[in-house]
Amino acid sequence: MDQARPHTVTSLASDLRALGLTAGDVVLVHSSLRSLGFVAGGPQAVVQSLLEVCGAGGTVVVPTHTPDNSDPADWSRPPVPRTWWPVLRRETPGFDPARTPSRWMGAIAETLRTWPGAVRSDHPQVSFAALGKDATGIVAGHRLTEGLGEHSPLGAVHRLYGKVLLLGCGHDSNTSLHLAESRQPAAPRSVAGASVRQPDGTDQWVTWSEVVADESDFAELGAAFEGTGAVTTGPVGSATARLMEQRALVGFATTWLAENRRR
Repeated sequence: MDQARPHTVTSLASDLRALGLTAGDVVLVHSSLRSLGFVAGGPQAVVQSLLEVCGAGGTVVVPTHTPDNSDPADWSRPPVPRTWWPVLRRETPGFDPARTPSRWMGAIAETLRTWPGAVRSDHPQVSFAALGKDATGIVAGHRLTEGLGEHSPLGAVHRLYGKVLLLGCGHDSNTSLHLAESRQPAAPRSVAGASVRQPDGTDQWVTWSEVVADESDFAELGAAFEGTGAVTTGPVGSATARLMEQRALVGFATTWLAENRRR
């Protein structure tokens, strides 16, 4: 490891401030802990640095998605036998915001999810967790049929003039681009399913219609947005970080998708 000294809460906070994150910000964070290099305290230190910079008047938001809680009929990596499908739908423990861990979202997001005072939205596949002044309002009212649309935490961050921080990851992880996707006229939709824990403690398989999520061109879209000069890029720890205004990002992406995406 070629690193002169370990990164700390203090040094990470300094890097975040230099990047443009400020007290009172609402920020949606996508992150890769490994990209940061050696951090004294690991993901706990990263979360502490974000909270320190945003302060008591700010809010930190992270994706806490659970994509494995989905219809096994759609699984392809790997697929499972058709005879398993009814069992999985019937027996998979239902999503519970308090109990269900996130999956493939990274250690930083999972650490914030379990942080004292954090709250989480109740979408069974694409929930978000938030901590700070506006946390409850951001996660409330997350509609099943608008997992990444206007009535989701993405839409709430947009209404609060929030920022997006890509901490050592690319635009293929930038969920705010899905908000632009949901704004496309006649956006393609599909039927989704998941197991959801009910108030009485039982589990129920539910289905709904949602906009099809497609990240295949997000790297190209993100590069085009960066070409406008609207993204601040700089080091946070050993990672390359990108900070942007979510409203500018979504506005650009809505037009870009209408002009460039072909299905």
